[in-house]
Amino acid sequence: MAPELAVSAPAESEPGEGARRVLRWLWLPYAWLVFTPFLALSTLTWGVIAVGIAALSPRVAFHCGTIWAWCLCRVNFTWVRVIGRGHARKGQSYIVMSNHQSHFDVLSFYGHWGRQFRWVMKEELRRVPGLGWYCAAGGHVFIDRSDRQKAFASLQAAAPLLAGGISVFFFPEGRRSPDGRMREFKKGGFVMAQQMGLPILPVSISDTRHVLPARSFRLLPGLVTIRIHPPIDPAAYGEDRDRLMADTRAAIASGLSDWERGQAAEMAA
Repeated sequence: MAPELAVSAPAESEPGEGARRVLRWLWLPYAWLVFTPFLALSTLTWGVIAVGIAALSPRVAFHCGTIWAWCLCRVNFTWVRVIGRGHARKGQSYIVMSNHQSHFDVLSFYGHWGRQFRWVMKEELRRVPGLGWYCAAGGHVFIDRSDRQKAFASLQAAAPLLAGGISVFFFPEGRRSPDGRMREFKKGGFVMAQQMGLPILPVSISDTRHVLPARSFRLLPGLVTIRIHPPIDPAAYGEDRDRLMADTRAAIASGLSDWERGQAAEMAA
């Protein structure tokens, strides 16, 4: 008797994804012929300008990145709305934490937040022409994700940057979600928040995966929503880092759709 063939269940996909795949193919000529050349040229141009300005004032150079990101969103007809700005007090430094589902998370937040912050990003980005030059000159924080000790040392070295209302921005998932659903958090940013006594500012970024899915360069125009939540004081948690991480994750999840929270999969199970 022949052995039975194992039949794997089809991978779950988000509702509406089939139509978006077709639309991405239709948008592909514009993405390659217009957006991609603009991305390359603007990254190099603003990178060079920012490096020159950063030698005099990293704070002023920061806004070169704001202009760069805002323009890239507009060129792709991507509109961004920010809800809850009032939860972030001007002049206060924060440990900003957000979910991560697309490269457009960076463009959306950077181009529309308008306040001083520094990214925590992977070491490999230092070598990207234009972008890497600017980020290094502007004081953004590079970490080696393959070496935990070096990563923590980089975060400790960045502590003096957080003065005068400059915040630091983490994606606590570490990497982009492959399907837009939020993943487990890593503890690096929470250690920094506890050691420095800075409030955590939870941020929810929705629908960037529709504009640009992870591991893809098939763009679509779209509407992105950024929700700013009330700050969380690490001092109220003492040494209970697990509860601090859980409450921060819950705050970020509260501003996401069922799919982005992962509830669609839970309800189907």
